[in-house]
Amino acid sequence: MRVLITGGAGFIGSHLAEALLDAGSEVQVLDNLSTGSIENIRHLKGRSGFHYHIDSVDNEPLLAELIDAADVVFHFAAAVGVKLIVEQPVHTIETNVHGTEVVLKHANKKKKLVVVASTSEVYGKSNNVPFRETSDLVLGPTTKHRWAYACSKAIDEFLALAYWKERKLPVIIVRFFNTVGPRQTGQYGMVIPNFVRQALAGEPVTVFGDGTQSRSFTHVADVVRALTALMKEPRAVGEVINIGNTEEVTIQELADRVIRLTGSSSRVKLVPYDEAYESGFEDMPRRLPDLAKIHAMIGYEPRHTLDDILHDVIRHFRTR
Repeated sequence: MRVLITGGAGFIGSHLAEALLDAGSEVQVLDNLSTGSIENIRHLKGRSGFHYHIDSVDNEPLLAELIDAADVVFHFAAAVGVKLIVEQPVHTIETNVHGTEVVLKHANKKKKLVVVASTSEVYGKSNNVPFRETSDLVLGPTTKHRWAYACSKAIDEFLALAYWKERKLPVIIVRFFNTVGPRQTGQYGMVIPNFVRQALAGEPVTVFGDGTQSRSFTHVADVVRALTALMKEPRAVGEVINIGNTEEVTIQELADRVIRLTGSSSRVKLVPYDEAYESGFEDMPRRLPDLAKIHAMIGYEPRHTLDDILHDVIRHFRTR
């Protein structure tokens, strides 16, 4: 199978590329390295069937050529991370919406399957937990830049589903819930890498808000296993599908656990949202997926616990 991964030098994309190569696929990666890193794919260079291009999806002639040569397109190129989203809202909206638009346009010419990466952020401020794919999306006001990312990804979903409904382009939309694992950095606000880095350095572990907000974290290996199964599942076409884990933890508890597992002398430091991001920043109190749909479709069950995830991330940081 021939696969194109936009954003393939990113955290999830690089793990997916490795798994697909192991399964015998030919993999093309397209990444402009704005949030990805050549270090993520350096170990893949020279492997049979692996090719990469340091360029953007805005290079439409190159994009069209790569899509034309692929059987499946995983569209992961996007602005990611709360910090980046708050600081660069124009970049966030333009990258996410325009990038998806051009990928779908060129994939439609020969009806290539496109797997579009979306996010649990689209559920917004909904309190209808656990979040089901059919749940209402409850976003904050347009004056809060924090919601620009969620809105842009929701538009991506609407556009992808419109291509499926109107033009019969096969699409699958996956909503990721806090994917974590080796190679992820805390550069753009990812919580677990930041906590681990701070704990290993003996620095204060900074918890934004009051720490009572809860999240569920998914090991990247579980996400990749789900993605490779979904791309072969005909029932997934035209569907929106959660990929996540149902083990829930408050951010305060998470910080305490990281400190304990690293054997650190660090202490937790609470930082108000206004200081961490911007005045009036709004956050979700809980973010937990309903996994009934993906379980019924491919038998998906997460295999990694939160402690498994933390041990892997800690090991990764210690060996860097």
